[in-house]
Amino acid sequence: MQLPNNFMMQKFPISKYIGVMLVVWGAVLFCMCFAHSFSQLAGLRFLLGFFEATTYPAVFLLIATMYRRSEQVVWFGIMFVSNSVATIIGNGAAVGILRMPTVGFFSPWKWAMVIYGSATMAAGVVFFFFMPDRSDSRWFKLTEEEKLIVEDRARDNAVVPNRKIKMNQIWEALKEPRLYCYCLISMFVNFQNGALTSFNTIIISDLGFNSTDAILLTMPYAGAIITMIFISTWLSKKYNETIYVAMGACVISIIGLTMLAAIPSGGVKLMGIYLSGGCTPSYVLLQASISSNVSGYTKKIFYTAGNLVFYTIGNFVGPLLLRDKEAPRYLSGMGVYIAANVLAILLFAYVRLVYVKTNKQRHLDKNVNIAALPDDLEDMTDKENEHFVYRT
Repeated sequence: MQLPNNFMMQKFPISKYIGVMLVVWGAVLFCMCFAHSFSQLAGLRFLLGFFEATTYPAVFLLIATMYRRSEQVVWFGIMFVSNSVATIIGNGAAVGILRMPTVGFFSPWKWAMVIYGSATMAAGVVFFFFMPDRSDSRWFKLTEEEKLIVEDRARDNAVVPNRKIKMNQIWEALKEPRLYCYCLISMFVNFQNGALTSFNTIIISDLGFNSTDAILLTMPYAGAIITMIFISTWLSKKYNETIYVAMGACVISIIGLTMLAAIPSGGVKLMGIYLSGGCTPSYVLLQASISSNVSGYTKKIFYTAGNLVFYTIGNFVGPLLLRDKEAPRYLSGMGVYIAANVLAILLFAYVRLVYVKTNKQRHLDKNVNIAALPDDLEDMTDKENEHFVYRT
């Protein structure tokens, strides 16, 4: 999906594109209530994932367009905190819905599809008509003085929306080792994310809890992720360090995974599950690093697409590493997840080293806040713009 998604994100206004995709996504979710066989559900689930894949890169691009580079880490954090809040609300609602009696022709799980699908379609309509997607949007009703301030902000965030796809920017991205580092990090930190997101209720059930309690106990997992995102984004903002904090989040994840592998059973293992959620803040900071260090509209979209492709691969492969016969410790899977986090730390360190070295070569202090673009707003890449300062 990311290839056509790249094209459409560049050709259409982001707010309209997100709005349409949310309506389509919600419609597919709604239609799941009419499924009567596994094949029908599987087909609809495929379409659900297909259209879902459009939203993350579009929102990433929206944040990069609307906010200064120094502000983006906070807004990426808010985005993923919203995900976890939705998990808490959604799981709580799911427990209530599943206890409903059958109403009309629909069993409780089908009513969940109706409710969530309708809410998603309604959100899509609101996004389409009311969400601003440019910092100078008419919705802000800016004065002439405010427009000058907005122009200065646009110069700092180094994003100049451009409907033309520039192949030279894609070629430049393909020649940069950091692209592959970012993609591999995205895959590595999402191995356990895919497993724990998909199977955390099963893993919790293996600890002796019933299915309803297992669903409810995923809510503290989301709460732990919210806490870690708040702490990591605060540290990143306070100390102007993104990559070091991301590496620290990987270390927390390793501690949690080690607890899951080392402790045979018992409620203490829940702490291991919650700490292993450190993969989420590390991914948040990964995306913040991409957003603030890649300039050029086509190039930024291409980097984000590559990141999302490997994010998907990680989430797909991760659950396959858990073997039923190894429950509840899943030693092989946990070992791979730990190794993947170690590799992610090493790749983060390499990317940071490259940024520091490049900044020194350009005779610029990394803490100096200067314009990322020259006098005129141009769609230049970070490599073409010698005034661009990489944020570490």
